[in-house]
Amino acid sequence: MSDVTELDPEDKKIITLARSARARNGVAEGAAVRDENGRTYVAGTVALESLRLSALQTAVAMAVASGARGLEAAAVVSEAAQPADADLAAVRDLGGAGTPVLLAGPDGVLRVAAQAR
Repeated sequence: MSDVTELDPEDKKIITLARSARARNGVAEGAAVRDENGRTYVAGTVALESLRLSALQTAVAMAVASGARGLEAAAVVSEAAQPADADLAAVRDLGGAGTPVLLAGPDGVLRVAAQAR
C-alpha cells in the first residue's frame, strides 16, 4: 500500500460517489466501484441483524448482480486507516489481483492507494 496524491478524474469520481453515499445514508462507510465497461456501482454499509456487509462488499455485490464481469477500480470512504482484508478480497474476486482500491477519509482526501490481493 502506498500514499498517492495524483488521481485520475475517473478515480476522483468514484471517491466522490463513495463520499456522497456515506453522507446521504448516514452510514460508517461509502463505496463505489467501476466495472470493466466504466459503469459505477455505489453503496453504503449494510448493518442488519442477519446481514453485515461493508460498503465495498456491497458495491461489489451490486456490480456482480448487475452482470459485471470485472472491475477497473474501487473506492471506499471511511474512518479506517487501511482497507479491510475482506474488502480487498471482494475486489480481487471480481477484479483480479492488482485492482486499485482507493481509501479516502470522510473529507474525501485520499489516504491509501492499495491493490486487491
